[in-house]
Amino acid sequence: MDSAIRGLNALVMICLGLGLGVWLARRRRLPWGLFGIGAATFVLSQIAHIPFNSLVLNRLLSALGWPDAASTGGLIGASVLLGLSAGVFEEGARYLTYRFWAKKARSWEEALMIGAGHGGIEAVLLGLLAAYALLQALALRGVDLTTVVPADQLQTARLQLEAFWATPWYGVLLGAVERLFAICLHLSLSVMVLQCFTRRQWLWLPLAIGWHALLDAVAVAAGVRLGPYWTEALVGLMAMISLAIVFALRQPKVAEPPPTAPLAPQVLQPVDEGPPTRDQLDDSRFSGGT
Repeated sequence: MDSAIRGLNALVMICLGLGLGVWLARRRRLPWGLFGIGAATFVLSQIAHIPFNSLVLNRLLSALGWPDAASTGGLIGASVLLGLSAGVFEEGARYLTYRFWAKKARSWEEALMIGAGHGGIEAVLLGLLAAYALLQALALRGVDLTTVVPADQLQTARLQLEAFWATPWYGVLLGAVERLFAICLHLSLSVMVLQCFTRRQWLWLPLAIGWHALLDAVAVAAGVRLGPYWTEALVGLMAMISLAIVFALRQPKVAEPPPTAPLAPQVLQPVDEGPPTRDQLDDSRFSGGT
């Protein structure tokens, strides 16, 4: 049963990531290319985001004495910086995508498809990682770890395996629930950044960065102090606000005017004026000059 629940969690995460794209493609008749653009935007943002956190932000947190977040101030500071890092890189990448790649994607529906790709590929990748972790845990179950794990990593490996199998089924499924909430966030952020181009107001970009940073900061801080269940409750509330943002910024699709039929060529018909009169004949006799 434990293995089945963990496999179900990974499967649901993958299906959530792709399911919204399938629904939008069928219901709204949106091209899958927009989903791919959103997915590529997320991946490209992480190519810069992950090295920045590793090489710059983590060192900064260590210099400030915040890596363990033992104090409330350190926890809040670390959470805000981590949230801002995610917001700047992901929303900056989203802005650049609209600006230079998806130049024609300017409707509310197209923004949803791009957001579905952005959050969807994240859910798929995390689902694949969850499936890989399950396979590893199954492979090591009942195995003498001293034969496969280096001595200096043995205690860490044992603790990780114990924690993996000790998580109750409802705690395991929190992974899928969190991905659902995250997709709601990405939909709202995709629509918010679009306003920079439809409304021509650049302030929507810092608003999107701030909303992204706030949710991530709350998730990090609450995860340390409140535990996973209260954290997901708070994130779920913010996901509902994200959906409210999505529908508040909904713009009706402008219907294209029907094509006008070309005018048929008009053929001039000769006017039948009857036989010429005697006066007309007399006039025509002198109309050519002398």
